[in-house]
Amino acid sequence: MKILVTGGAGFIGSAVVRLAVGRGHQVVNLDCLTYAACLENVKSVSDNALYAFEQADIRDRPALDRILAQHQPDAVMHLAAESHVDRSIDGPADFIETNITGTFNLLEAARSYWAAAGKPEGFRFHHISTDEVFGSLPNDPSVKFTEDTPYDPRSPYSASKAASDHLVRAWGETYGLPVVLTNCSNNYGPYHFPEKLIPVVILNALAGRPIPVYGAGENVRDWLYVEDHAEALLLVLERGQLGRSYNIGGENERRNINLVRMICAILDSKRPKATPYADQITFVTDRPGHDARYAIDPTRIRAELGWRPSVTVEEGLARTVQWYLDNEAWWRPLQARAGVGERLGVKA
Repeated sequence: MKILVTGGAGFIGSAVVRLAVGRGHQVVNLDCLTYAACLENVKSVSDNALYAFEQADIRDRPALDRILAQHQPDAVMHLAAESHVDRSIDGPADFIETNITGTFNLLEAARSYWAAAGKPEGFRFHHISTDEVFGSLPNDPSVKFTEDTPYDPRSPYSASKAASDHLVRAWGETYGLPVVLTNCSNNYGPYHFPEKLIPVVILNALAGRPIPVYGAGENVRDWLYVEDHAEALLLVLERGQLGRSYNIGGENERRNINLVRMICAILDSKRPKATPYADQITFVTDRPGHDARYAIDPTRIRAELGWRPSVTVEEGLARTVQWYLDNEAWWRPLQARAGVGERLGVKA
């Protein structure tokens, strides 16, 4: 099929682009190349005849109409979003404009394109979202997010993603647009932008700088290797039931402090120095409204589509650390981008 991927120069989007092209799909990568995007992420497929790139902003409706009419995709995978919680605390407007208004524009453009094409049965609009829309879980391993968990967003970022989820569902119900939705747990892996937790730990450790851990490091996250996530996303696009949502989790819950110590131990093994990297761990003021725990119950996607993650957090972290050790030419220039390396999200 031909797939229009929004945000395809970002972390998760580029993993989807690389996998889809590798499987023989035609891919149109629509990205406005904001601070977190990097075309190096898709360099491995950029010369492939199946790949095309369009620089455009999802807030620009005429550009969306033009791109859809020109490329005539069979499906839209919507990943373009502002996604860093700390940045959303300092500057929520970008999150409202991109995640809500941008999603609205894309829905309307897709609906117009789909209607003009005669409402083909095979068309799909796949909206990719986050488990953060569900709020915070208690520290009870038996309690996890399901697709029926009530929404309870607690940051500007998660609130804007919750709003976009609701818009997609409404366009499916009101206009019959053939939509599917997914909500994922925390991703990690190659090409992860250097402001997020795992790259921060790796790069600060290598540079000999303090490794910041928010609060006491007791917050729990469910870690999903990005290439596993890309596999699941294409599966939902191809076989997911219309109007349905699927939670995609890594089944790898870890406390932040334990995750950080795991990364330090891997670095001790792969690039040893005189003192343990864990000596650089520094506890810093917690993020305002920091959710205590996220954990996904992936029963639906496993039962209906036969998917489950293939990469354990131990294996995935080892791969990720090695990738950063081998790819300094990728991450070094990104450290000069606005906000990278700074503590954000404390203005509240």
